[in-house]
Amino acid sequence: MIEFQVDRHSGVATYLQLVNQVKQALRLGVLEPGDRLPTARAVVEATAINPNTVLKAYRELEREGLVEPRPGQGTFVTRSLSRPEAAADSPLRADLVAWVTRAHAAGLGREDVLALVEAALAEAAARPRGPGGSAGAGTERPSREDTT
Repeated sequence: MIEFQVDRHSGVATYLQLVNQVKQALRLGVLEPGDRLPTARAVVEATAINPNTVLKAYRELEREGLVEPRPGQGTFVTRSLSRPEAAADSPLRADLVAWVTRAHAAGLGREDVLALVEAALAEAAARPRGPGGSAGAGTERPSREDTT
């Protein structure tokens, strides 16, 4: 079961925070088709937000085809966003956890790590797509001289 966290200082609308948390849980396999989302009442009690905010988030998720309300039963997940490459036991995830652990050991905090990841995502998106369809596929890694 997902437990929502609301950051009132993030600048992101509360309903979007809920939507994004459900999507992240779907991507990571925490939520799967058939799982029931917490009731609006339970979310309100846990987060002290307006019930209409929860309902707005659930309507947005329904509009995107990710959940469906069942009268008298609750709101249920209808499809997954997870990919095997992002599963808890995937090599890519293990590599990422190891990298984040090294970054923390080097003294980088959460915001530093997020900034590096965002920069890397932007850099990868700017690279030409290779034959495999992913950015950088089929290209060589730049040498140290190319990155300075």
